[in-house]
Amino acid sequence: MAYCDRCSRWFPHDRALEQHEEDSPYHWRCDNCDMDFGSFRARQQHYRDSRRHYYCDEHDTHFDSEAHLKRHYQRSADHDYCATCESHFDDNDDLWSHFKTNHHACHECFKLFNTRDELRKHDRDVHTYCTDCQQTFMNQNNLKQHLLSNYHNPSTLTCPGLNCNRSFSSSARLMLHLESGSCPSGMTRKELDRRVVGADRNNVITNPSRLLCGPSGCEPPVTTRVWATARSYNGESYECFLCHATYRTLAALTSTFRAHATRAGSTGVPSRIVAKSLSR
Repeated sequence: MAYCDRCSRWFPHDRALEQHEEDSPYHWRCDNCDMDFGSFRARQQHYRDSRRHYYCDEHDTHFDSEAHLKRHYQRSADHDYCATCESHFDDNDDLWSHFKTNHHACHECFKLFNTRDELRKHDRDVHTYCTDCQQTFMNQNNLKQHLLSNYHNPSTLTCPGLNCNRSFSSSARLMLHLESGSCPSGMTRKELDRRVVGADRNNVITNPSRLLCGPSGCEPPVTTRVWATARSYNGESYECFLCHATYRTLAALTSTFRAHATRAGSTGVPSRIVAKSLSR
């Protein structure tokens, strides 16, 4: 005889008791662990907690190994699962938010990256996309111009000029400001060159062969400005007295004069002589 404590019933032999436990709604057996539970929920909880079971609660399915169970989580559309963190989420929106926040996920191809810098490079090279601004550009050139903007390159270089409080995002822009003559300090390109030559005594950034040296030291060569005047007007147009070409505007003639001055300098004739001739 065999007795069922839960149901308070006798059975003629052990096989009959086993059949009773399989068929009865009051018995929920785990054959792998040889354990009997009082409800379906209790057995499910056992499956989830036991290290001997690789069980998907959602589909009430067992797997041979933990790797197979995780693969199921990743591939099934019913599971919003992060394999890296081994965490489940309520829905796909929560999962995607987790990916973007913790795993640097690409918004286009859903690839995950180890660092945000790796994601930025991927977005730039593959999608012409600015990760920080969440903005897509038509081509690489447009993206490059955007990345060079003040938003990505804050103005951290302050002009050292007296009475000037302007800031710039790069040393090149600061130099353009100083050379342009627009700095309130009165700095010009000529004065800047003179100071650089004076400070660079070991010729680290200057070339001695291109400097004019005298008793007072070396300084950059003087740059002569050339321009045309109304005296070049012949009654019909503005005429270049060197090549006798005619132009409708003074600006066009000035460009020609400067070209002549440059060529004269390259052949050994000082440009200041050409400039003097052009001003007659």
